[in-house]
Amino acid sequence: MKKILLSLSIVIWLALAWGCAASDPHVQKLARGKYLIENVGMCADCHTPRTQRGELDLARSLQGSPLSIAPTVPMPWAQAAPAIAGLPSLTEAEAAKFLQTGDLPAGRHVRPPMPPFRLSREDAEAVAAYLKTLGSKQS
Repeated sequence: MKKILLSLSIVIWLALAWGCAASDPHVQKLARGKYLIENVGMCADCHTPRTQRGELDLARSLQGSPLSIAPTVPMPWAQAAPAIAGLPSLTEAEAAKFLQTGDLPAGRHVRPPMPPFRLSREDAEAVAAYLKTLGSKQS
């Protein structure tokens, strides 16, 4: 009986701890950023290298990749998608502003196929905060 009560106490404590973490605004912000990166923006499609079989190399997720697509007519076009995990080339504030305006620092613009996103401030900050938590990895 004591083991059952102890186990039940542990389960209840873990459930309460999980509930507190899930209601933490910072945790919610990161979850929103992760959702937008993985399920809306589909950022991995361009910013993650692929294996020899053409599958995403999840060990190098969002670490930058050459682009395997090209326009059918001459136009400015990015040859590679930069690393975005850890925000190695932007501050969190610069990344959030970019995601709201489509403009990089110093008035630079991204080249297609990157779309000039116009996210809300809250969504842009969530994405930037989530990317910052990923840390940049050297391959």
